[in-house]
Amino acid sequence: MRKGENTGFGRRLRRDMTDAERALWWRLRYRQVDGCRFRRQHPIGPYIADFACLELTLVVELDGGQHADAATDRVRDAWLRRHGWDVMRFWNHDVLQQPVAVAEAVLLRLRKRRPHPGLPPQAGEGDRPRRPPAA
Repeated sequence: MRKGENTGFGRRLRRDMTDAERALWWRLRYRQVDGCRFRRQHPIGPYIADFACLELTLVVELDGGQHADAATDRVRDAWLRRHGWDVMRFWNHDVLQQPVAVAEAVLLRLRKRRPHPGLPPQAGEGDRPRRPPAA
């Protein structure tokens, strides 16, 4: 798919979201999960991610029954991982039945991907500049 086609296809997918996508989007939008911004139906390379957090390079995919053991999903996930993305997959019925649990799982993954704010300085970082010895 060419770049322009991907964008138009993404727009159509945003307009025609599934019930599960709507339910998860309701929880991900407006930076509700750890202050992270998600985009829906976002083009990444040759693929369109259901939900993507660009800041922390996390993709969240929702799967219906047609995805059971799909080889194309494994190829897609491998491509995304090679390009630095972390991929989470959830079944549609899990999102519809347990939306809070799914949002919490996304939150935990986001927190793992974000550097801890209280880490001590790494080698050479944060050191005071050294003064030359007094002559």
